[in-house]
Amino acid sequence: MGIGEDMVRDVISRDLGHPLRVAIDGVTASGKSTCARWLVSAVAAQGRPAIHVTMDGFHHRRAHRYRQGRTSATGYYRDAYDFEALCTQVLIPLGPNGSGEIRRRIIDLATDEPVNDPLEPVSADAIVVVDGTFLHRPPLPDYWDYTVFVDTPMDVARARGTARDADALGGEVAAGMAFDQRYHAACRIYLDEVGPRARATRVLPSIDSMLSMG
Repeated sequence: MGIGEDMVRDVISRDLGHPLRVAIDGVTASGKSTCARWLVSAVAAQGRPAIHVTMDGFHHRRAHRYRQGRTSATGYYRDAYDFEALCTQVLIPLGPNGSGEIRRRIIDLATDEPVNDPLEPVSADAIVVVDGTFLHRPPLPDYWDYTVFVDTPMDVARARGTARDADALGGEVAAGMAFDQRYHAACRIYLDEVGPRARATRVLPSIDSMLSMG
């Protein structure tokens, strides 16, 4: 049985009486979104409702994200994401005795404007997959039912990220500096402080194994 098939069976086997809240964690550019989309598709193919939520919709606004400076690693780690909103808009409503209604985002990342989308009902048998960085930071583990850490080597993630974000960050050299000074420097703080590999329900050993699931 492949690593992907095994994970899908593991996830689908869990019936808690409320939607299963799954975290896909990893360093920046590790392949979290790819993994989340794959898992949602694989679960849906088995006839189980599946929903994808990305932390892109739960950023703080730019003034908050960059209040410690645009290159600050601590600023990215502490200020980039609104985990309180993730809890109140997604994780708590999906948990025991929750409303079963969520909002998948609180901000339009491109325009930096808050959004107030209508509440979306989620069936009790659904699997809701959230991808993002720092998803094992307390108090989030209190609300996850299943967590995955995509353990892509940092150099591989850096190469992927700089190629992906070069246009947005002013070229590959500037993108590499941003990863070294801010994004992956923040991830190293996270790895040292939280130890997500040890906390995760499942660790995927590399981006290559993730892409070859099944």
